[in-house]
Amino acid sequence: MADSEEVIEAKEKKDDREFFFKAVEQNPALIEWANDEIRDDKEILLKAVKIDGGVLEFASDRLKDDKEVMLASVNQAGWTFCYASNRLKADKEVVLASAEKDGQALYYASKELRDDKEVVMKAVSNKPIILKYASYRLRNDKEVAMLAVSKGKQKVLDYITPNLREDEDIKKLLSE
Repeated sequence: MADSEEVIEAKEKKDDREFFFKAVEQNPALIEWANDEIRDDKEILLKAVKIDGGVLEFASDRLKDDKEVMLASVNQAGWTFCYASNRLKADKEVVLASAEKDGQALYYASKELRDDKEVVMKAVSNKPIILKYASYRLRNDKEVAMLAVSKGKQKVLDYITPNLREDEDIKKLLSE
């Protein structure tokens, strides 16, 4: 978080690229007060998101569609995938990188990637309840269901298919 003196200075220097180039090293959140041109400067934004992925919120739409910037951001803070462009929400490498840190990425992933077993397994492994956003086909996949149940027990039962709820292996996991 920026203190009030830093914010005042950032607002006064909103057009000063050199100021922001240096300032984001100490406080990436100051990028919020930069002008649009600076918030579209890849070099500055990359420096900022590598320290605090959350500042991706203030990046230009062009940079939210830049794979290198998005990967740097999600590697620092997986949840920032929510800011990705539609094109990157369909990029398996970006979704996997985000899901590695935060399974919530599956919520924002493209329909096609919600039906990709590798992506769903990665997301469910660290956030089992996210199974509810997987494709029906994968909610009916025993391996996916077993992973979700092993991590989330009763919470995920509503999201696996009815026939899998009756599966003996799944019942056994629930009783452990």
